[in-house]
Amino acid sequence: MRIAVIGGGIVGSLIARELTRYDADILLFEKEADIGWGVTKANSAVVHGGFHETPGTDRASFCVEGNRLYESISRELDVPFKRIGAYVVAFSDDEVPALHLLYEQGLENGVPGLELQDRETVLTREPHLSPSVVAGLWSPSVGITEPWGLAIASVENAVANGLDLHVAEGVTGLDVADSRVKRMITGKGEYEVDAVVNAAGLFADRIAEMAGIAQPIISPRRGEYALLDKKVGPLVSSVIFPTPSDISKGTLVVPTIDGGILLGPTAKDLPAGDKTATETTRDGVHEAIEGARRLVPDLDLSLVVKTFAGLRPETPDKQFIVGQSDVDGFFQAAGMRSPGLTAAPAVAQYLVHEVMASALNLVKKRSFDPVRHGIRKVIELSGEEADALIEADPSYGSVICQCNHVTEGEVVEAIHRGARTLDGVKFRTRAGFGRCQGGFCTDKILMILARELNLSPGSITLRGGESEVLSGKVRL
Repeated sequence: MRIAVIGGGIVGSLIARELTRYDADILLFEKEADIGWGVTKANSAVVHGGFHETPGTDRASFCVEGNRLYESISRELDVPFKRIGAYVVAFSDDEVPALHLLYEQGLENGVPGLELQDRETVLTREPHLSPSVVAGLWSPSVGITEPWGLAIASVENAVANGLDLHVAEGVTGLDVADSRVKRMITGKGEYEVDAVVNAAGLFADRIAEMAGIAQPIISPRRGEYALLDKKVGPLVSSVIFPTPSDISKGTLVVPTIDGGILLGPTAKDLPAGDKTATETTRDGVHEAIEGARRLVPDLDLSLVVKTFAGLRPETPDKQFIVGQSDVDGFFQAAGMRSPGLTAAPAVAQYLVHEVMASALNLVKKRSFDPVRHGIRKVIELSGEEADALIEADPSYGSVICQCNHVTEGEVVEAIHRGARTLDGVKFRTRAGFGRCQGGFCTDKILMILARELNLSPGSITLRGGESEVLSGKVRL
């Protein structure tokens, strides 16, 4: 039995990991040079509670179940996850009914611990919120994570359990005969397959078309963000939502895993063909900042270290498409708009355990090991642990990224785990994520990559393809 998963984002990576629990040849194909570089790397990184979702929908059930799974899966894969809770705040009496609606939806969906709170209680717990707040909905189950880190960890664990990983290899065609998928064609070869999982994110509609299926229809929605340096300190301790609109959950203020503050996203629908339009705009960044300032007026914008944009896949009915298609052997996990990150662990378990295992007569193997250990970060170790690590390998005593205190040993380990580009190192170690945004460490990381991969410095790229960083010598 050979099963191919298309798409190495958070959904595809978790599905691939679940499939390696079974006796089958599992292949994962990602068109980018590394894992998690599409929708997964540019979003709010919020593990939602489930109160925003309409009761009775797949989105609601997958969201609540996915949220519940995050602690166990993050522990197994050694990925950071913090259950910091969230407030949805109202700024006028007219907005308070929306909080009551979210509260009732949350109760019906089984969201634990919801509380409607008055102004004084909200401001006691979050004193930097706007004094215009009149009420808030508190949801303690909301969390934050690093989506790209979870995707990378899932694939590392899957590879250890037998996954055949193909990066920088996009799918160009599918052969379907007698209403059954038979073969997959990529830019590098052809593969006979018994089943395919379409988890291609923004491009899931194009993969479905290759199988002769009209659904999903996917359009990109761009969200723009601003990131504040961790010098901002504990400005808020939980995720802060406004009352939602018909379009989106609104512009948020989100503490990040590594101590910064994220502002955004905006929500701008783009034409269906603009699936790579991740540029930021003056108006979009301004909207993200002003929306965040409405929630937390004391934001110090001198601490903005980065602006960026991400795209999320929108479907006409805003629902997930998960399960067996009309083509035998062609399964879908598509239309994974928000709360796709939250739902991903539950979607992976449902699709693999409940749908594919029965449809394909999959048999579990005894040798599956769910545990993956992350890269040791010296900054997170005790003094004694750090001293022992440095004594064993002095490269862990050489700091490469001053902003995030990333050492040479950590960079080398990231390369040994599969990083082949500057971004590959960045998303595994946080080197380049700090206030200088790589200004003082890029050259050092580039030379380490060249040394470890036995390549010339000029051939090292930012993110694969033709994204070379150097263009000839500037001095001898």
